[in-house]
Amino acid sequence: MPTKTVRIPTADGEADAFVAFPDAGGRHPGVLMYADAFGIRPVLREMARELAEHGYYVLVPHYFYRQGPAPVVALPAYIGEEVRPAIVAQLMPLIEAHTTARVLSDADAYLTYLTAQPEVAAGPVAVTGYCIGGLLAMRTAAAHPDRVAAVANFHGPVADGPESLKHLLAELTAQVHLGHAETDMTPDALDELHAALDAAGVDYTSEIYPGTVHGFTMSDTAAFDPAALRRHWDRLLPLLARTLAGS
Repeated sequence: MPTKTVRIPTADGEADAFVAFPDAGGRHPGVLMYADAFGIRPVLREMARELAEHGYYVLVPHYFYRQGPAPVVALPAYIGEEVRPAIVAQLMPLIEAHTTARVLSDADAYLTYLTAQPEVAAGPVAVTGYCIGGLLAMRTAAAHPDRVAAVANFHGPVADGPESLKHLLAELTAQVHLGHAETDMTPDALDELHAALDAAGVDYTSEIYPGTVHGFTMSDTAAFDPAALRRHWDRLLPLLARTLAGS
């Protein structure tokens, strides 16, 4: 399977990114994949390759590129609970500096790059994200309703707050899947979110993945849940198949 590291021109420089796509030739539906805050690393490359095996051109941008190429903090091979707080403490200033204006400017650059690739089929793309990347995915889809047909958010926030959620949902036209960690979302909060989605007329599926904690898709962390990762693929792949031309 072809993979490569590329550099994406942005308003503030160049973002490095990982790309995976099928080796069968031809053109394939595009998917923009936002990593969790730990960024591009072996587990994200493997997830991108797995998605590409299903017939997609997958672009994984390093969204903290303003602080340097990935990785911007040193990561162990396994992110256990004993090291996670120190790593998150290093990442928090980067997360806080990644403003909505930066997110939207970068999203435009990522989508422009993705859709210009000769291996990418014409038409809308999908966006998926994990942890804070899920929030970036939601913002990208809302800002580009004509370019994004599907968005999936796994163990990530949907918006920054009630007003932000209202504005985001008003702009969203993509089909949506939200896969929540049990520790991130109470049943009452889920009901409130579903009421907001219904009121906005969003076409969505949304569920708490049973027994999970934040970060459940990431096999290099203590949060990993193999059954929940399988559920994630069971939700993501049908969403892409029904929304992207040529899937």
